[in-house]
Amino acid sequence: MANLLNLERVSKSYGIRPLLDGVSLGIAVGERIGIVGRNGDGKTTLLKVMTGLEEPDTGRVSRTSGVHVGYLHQGDELNDTHTVREAVLGGKDDHEWAGDPVARGVVKELLTGLDLDRPVLGLSGGERRRCALAALLLEQHDLIVLDEPTNHLDVEAVAWLAEHMKNRPTAMVVVTHDRWFLDEVCQTTWEVHDGVVDSYEGGYAAFVLAKSERQRQASVTEGRRQNLMKKELAWLRRGAPARTAKPKFRIEAANALIADVPPVRDRLELQKFASQRLGKDVLDVEDVDLFRGERQLLSKATWRLGPGDRVGLVGVNGAGKTSVLSMLAGDLAPSAGKVKHGKTIAMQHLSQQLDDLDPMARVLPMVESIRRVTKTADGQELTATSMLERFGFTGDRLIARIGELSGGERRRFQLLRLLLLEPNVLLLDEPTNDLDIETLNVLEDFLDGWPGTLIVVSHDRYFLERVTDSVWALLGDGQISMLPRGVDEYLERRAAGNASSASKNSVLPTGSAPAAAQTGGKARSGSSEERTARKAVARIDKRLAKITDREKAIHDELGQLASSTEYDRMNDLTAELGKLTSERATLEAEWLEASEVLES
Repeated sequence: MANLLNLERVSKSYGIRPLLDGVSLGIAVGERIGIVGRNGDGKTTLLKVMTGLEEPDTGRVSRTSGVHVGYLHQGDELNDTHTVREAVLGGKDDHEWAGDPVARGVVKELLTGLDLDRPVLGLSGGERRRCALAALLLEQHDLIVLDEPTNHLDVEAVAWLAEHMKNRPTAMVVVTHDRWFLDEVCQTTWEVHDGVVDSYEGGYAAFVLAKSERQRQASVTEGRRQNLMKKELAWLRRGAPARTAKPKFRIEAANALIADVPPVRDRLELQKFASQRLGKDVLDVEDVDLFRGERQLLSKATWRLGPGDRVGLVGVNGAGKTSVLSMLAGDLAPSAGKVKHGKTIAMQHLSQQLDDLDPMARVLPMVESIRRVTKTADGQELTATSMLERFGFTGDRLIARIGELSGGERRRFQLLRLLLLEPNVLLLDEPTNDLDIETLNVLEDFLDGWPGTLIVVSHDRYFLERVTDSVWALLGDGQISMLPRGVDEYLERRAAGNASSASKNSVLPTGSAPAAAQTGGKARSGSSEERTARKAVARIDKRLAKITDREKAIHDELGQLASSTEYDRMNDLTAELGKLTSERATLEAEWLEASEVLES
């Protein structure tokens, strides 16, 4: 079978720098390919050349006749004059799209909380990103090209997107730093570096194993890079066996690389050292109430963090993760209760903002103003230049102005500057944003030997599991709950909660009953009002479930009759569908009234 798309000896340069040099590649029907490489090495350029947005300097890009290619840019092409409904759903009314299970799933996962009739103008960057992704997934394509699709998605949405892409027959090419997503979805990994593209079979784990084996066979002796690769390999091989399924190379040889590699962290030793630096008390959250605007995020919550604790914090977008970090940092005061800081803590907080850097300052002088020489956990002394090189600043980037740096470079610099201040408590809010995988490896390596208390908010499941020892969650109940089984348990609990309210959510992408019912306190238990309201909610839930089933049956039958001449039957079904839609609207209004009684 012919490939959908082929690159034949393609070259592309910017200025004197070649990003692609004689690259030849092909994408087969249904193939799922992940692309990795450092920021600036040509990943996005490769996508633009593949999709025809940019022409190669030399070589040829050919596509099968009639092939449809969809492309999710890092920006978007949404029309500001359109509503969300027009931009994503082509202006369809709820009853038109809600009968399609695929459309329902996309809207539910990506547009929940958005008013479909809200103008695109005024949406946040994250909301626009979700709209652009939803619009792409609702179209029919032979090949979908995704550039950082997991940006602005929480852990739950990333898991849904992975399952969605695995279940659709479309070929896919994705650039992402999300290693869990690469492992879960991709069958092939392309590494872009030095103008060439190397191909590896399998997802991220198989890529690491295969690359380690290639380096071993080539007698690669680049010390620091090889050590990082071995550590990453050791982590992967100690993880889920499914990550290394069906690699066509000698795993035994790769295993030999890590035979003498210890665990990535000596947890007890780090905690012992952290206790010496921090004492017994680090951060204590005691009976705290926390609000954002009128919405209550925490209610009488208690949470204690000790020396050397390495904690991941998860929750849906809007659950309050960033607010909790701001509270721990002292930037947001609780309405009740208190947050106690240990006397010896030296805290640094990495926020999601990039505007706290002087755009006229230069990279190397700013780092040297903080610390000229840094001592690593193993006693090695590194100059400011060496530390910058570890974080990807080489050549003319060492003396570049901060304002000239890309988003990824600014994020790297922000991280490095924070680490050079030698904190013993680190609060990291989405630290993986805009970072390539190689930089993530460097950051993980640094944190492996860092003896302090770490709290991480991240949608990057791989990073979260890699650098933390426990996972806590904001589940909407006003508490910070420990999850012994980590992200897997979080997804299971979220799925169970969604399933229990599925009928309430069936076609309500915005202002849905469950979302609307999450504010305020509960009605007095056992009152007649509560009993009546609960009966009404149960009755409405059952009827809504029946309406949903009937609507689906009608849409299925209408689809079968589309090419027939049974016009009377089609008219009857359409009329019935209109009545069901009207009944649904009435029931949803009643449900909201009943839920307000329960929550008032």
